[in-house]
Amino acid sequence: MTIRILPAVGDPDAARTVSALLSQLPDAEPAPAVADSTALVDALAAAAQGAGAPSAAGPAAAVEALPEVVLVHERIGPTPALELIREVALRFPAVGVVLITADAGPALFSAAMDAGARGIVGLPLGYDELAARVQAAAQWSAGVRVHLGGNPDAAPGPSGTLVTVTGAKGGVGTTVTAVHLALAARAAGRSVALVDLDLQSGDVASYLDVQFRRSVVDLAGISDISVRVLQDAVHDHHTGLGLLLAPEEGERGEEVDDRAARQIIGALRSRYEVVLVDCGSQMQSANAAAVELADVALLVTTPDVVAVRAAKRQVRLWDRLQIRKAEETTTVVNRLTRNTEIQPPLVAKATGTQVARTHVPAAFKELQPCVDAGRMQDLDGRSTVKQALWALAGELGLVDAPAARQGRGSHRARPSLTGRRRKAIAAGAAPGSGTGPGPAPGAVPGSAAGSGSRFGARRGSAAAAGGPGPFDPAGPYEEG
Repeated sequence: MTIRILPAVGDPDAARTVSALLSQLPDAEPAPAVADSTALVDALAAAAQGAGAPSAAGPAAAVEALPEVVLVHERIGPTPALELIREVALRFPAVGVVLITADAGPALFSAAMDAGARGIVGLPLGYDELAARVQAAAQWSAGVRVHLGGNPDAAPGPSGTLVTVTGAKGGVGTTVTAVHLALAARAAGRSVALVDLDLQSGDVASYLDVQFRRSVVDLAGISDISVRVLQDAVHDHHTGLGLLLAPEEGERGEEVDDRAARQIIGALRSRYEVVLVDCGSQMQSANAAAVELADVALLVTTPDVVAVRAAKRQVRLWDRLQIRKAEETTTVVNRLTRNTEIQPPLVAKATGTQVARTHVPAAFKELQPCVDAGRMQDLDGRSTVKQALWALAGELGLVDAPAARQGRGSHRARPSLTGRRRKAIAAGAAPGSGTGPGPAPGAVPGSAAGSGSRFGARRGSAAAAGGPGPFDPAGPYEEG
């Protein structure tokens, strides 16, 4: 979001200082400073009246034409600063006003808040404090404009989508899932931050071949995270991802509590369209807060008894701690094969969660070269694992659905032909053999001699026995 800023500073030297700092703010559009209170009110009134919209859309257009933030210097005249703030707040309620003053004591702070200011910046001016106050006032202004009918597409406060990825236990593929969901969202043109909140054993840096001295711990002790501080802590990866990594020293993870996690995630959501958080498999206060705040909470499991039991324990833990309800959690089944006895319907029944329609196949041989090299971003686009994970990103709304399906599509959408089935079809299509994929003339459907295909004979024998076919995922779990 572009932040339009109108400074009202009477002193020329102070005006130059303010303009120089404002020009450094990202996504800021500062206007030339006005010299007195009369010029400020006239400029705001002219902006509101100059929208030139029809009467039906007049109020919304007038609100949208106003700047998001007004800076008022304490020595502005002829109207005193607090009186000017009160007038602006009453006449233009969608504008966030910030007072610049040398006296930032509690008495003046209280008086400024009573007048309608959204913040105070102390003199001498500092970039971090000014950026934080301007951004906070702009977010407040965006929220007010939504309710007043101006800029209906703008969202109040943090607007980035927050997705958490948690493992039922260690080794189920949590980090691989988080990394590829982030890469898919970035490939779709969205700004993406990938956060490693597996604070004691996070591996995002290893999977993406990153060596960076900053980590999430560096933001834990900061009470007001400014834009510049956030930029210093986030590593700009060459794939376009913004990486906020776990600390090298695992014991330092205790410094990140739930309050710090909420503040860090809020700062990231105000800067990125998608924030993906790898929460690992061990619940701490920091990643528990992330799961609670998440728009989408994913729980990754493998289709085996131990992992499904661990997923069930995790869901019950979240419910006991009132972090998240089971029905609000989406389970992702990783390393699924057709011969696996535990299929997604049983996982949904055991955990009480929703199971993603897209399942990730078991194909570690495709992953191993990239895992060993620490370059998960180089995974071949023909990989069934990558196709499934990018299809999952489309299912979650992180990318457009058509872009999520590449090549042959996801594992669930279009299963590949392997082994005996491929050989049988090739043999059935041999020219002059007289044995195609369909039944031969006079053959009994389902019989072993029907098509000359061994695969057809296997399916026929299973059907003749009255049981489900060997590739029917729901068969072993039908009840009644």
